[in-house]
Amino acid sequence: MRKNFGKQTWLYPMPVFIIATYDENGMADAMNAAWGGIFDTGYIGICLSSSHKTTKNILKRKAFTVNIADAEHILSEDYVGIVSANTEPNKFEKSGFTSVKSSFVDAPLINELSMALECEYVKTVDDCLVIGKIINVSADEKVLDDNGKINPSKFRPITFDPVNHTYIVLGDVVGKAFEDGKKISKSFKK
Repeated sequence: MRKNFGKQTWLYPMPVFIIATYDENGMADAMNAAWGGIFDTGYIGICLSSSHKTTKNILKRKAFTVNIADAEHILSEDYVGIVSANTEPNKFEKSGFTSVKSSFVDAPLINELSMALECEYVKTVDDCLVIGKIINVSADEKVLDDNGKINPSKFRPITFDPVNHTYIVLGDVVGKAFEDGKKISKSFKK
C-alpha cells in the first residue's frame, strides 16, 4: 500500500550544488542550490531566483561554476545556503571557503570542493531556470582513481533530502550502468 503526500517538491536524489560567481568588484560569492541538473548534452540548468546575489552576478559576468558539495564541508556548504550575500557582503570569506579563478570562465573555483563544472551563462527561462554551457569539468587529483577517472567514493558527494531536511552521502556502487540490464535481454534469447 502507498501513502499519498499530495503535491510536493520532493525528488531523490536532489543534488547539492555550490554555485560560485564574482560580483561587480571581483569578490567571490557562493550559494547552495538543489534544484538543477544536466539540461541537455553539454548544458546545465539550475533554478535560481532573480533576487539572489549569485543570479545577479551570473547575469553581469556571464559565467559561474557549479561546485559539487561533499560530506567534508557541510558547515560551509549549508552556511552559503542560509546566508544571503545581499545582506552579508563577506559571506564567502565567512564561510571558510577559498577560491581560485577558473582558467576557462570568469568565475571562481572553490578550492575546498573537489569537483566543479565551469560554465558560461546562456539564458534564463521563465525567470528562474538559469542555463549554462559547460566549458570544462575539473576535479582535484586526490579524487581520481588509478585510471584518472573521478571516483565519487573519494570525495563523497552529498544529496539533499527534501522530506527530512538533511544531507546524505551518496552510497555504494550497486550496479553497472548500460551493462546489468543486458542480463534480462539475454534471458529472453532463444
